[in-house]
Amino acid sequence: MEQRPQPVRFDTKIAVLLRDDLAVWQRLNVTAFLVSGVGFVAPEVIGEPYQDADGTAYLPMFRQPVLVFEGSKEQVTAAYGRALARDLKLSVFTSDLFGTGNDHDNRAAVRAVTSDALDLVGIAVYGARNAVDRVTKGARMHP
Repeated sequence: MEQRPQPVRFDTKIAVLLRDDLAVWQRLNVTAFLVSGVGFVAPEVIGEPYQDADGTAYLPMFRQPVLVFEGSKEQVTAAYGRALARDLKLSVFTSDLFGTGNDHDNRAAVRAVTSDALDLVGIAVYGARNAVDRVTKGARMHP
């Protein structure tokens, strides 16, 4: 009988925490933006490129799952503070970014607000599995 490979347990975790009051399109858009920087700062999370049986090449993807959570505005803000305190790699998406149309304006919108006044709608964190678990504690898996 052929043995199935054992599930891989990663030492690190990629997690996204979204505010639970976002529209579906906003949740998808915010998630895509938030995780886009993880591979840049942590290239080890990117796997090898894909190829189908016909030889068509595809872009590589994360080599590990991205867990998506949801929580209240207060939960997202608290998780943000815990991520900063643990010095985790972190990306943010603020409500102001829904009104901008390009990367330059996005960065300017974040730069214009102090850390404690950011109107966060989502964050992504990457780091040691147990540290990320502590950051997302209390949030629920996205349905």
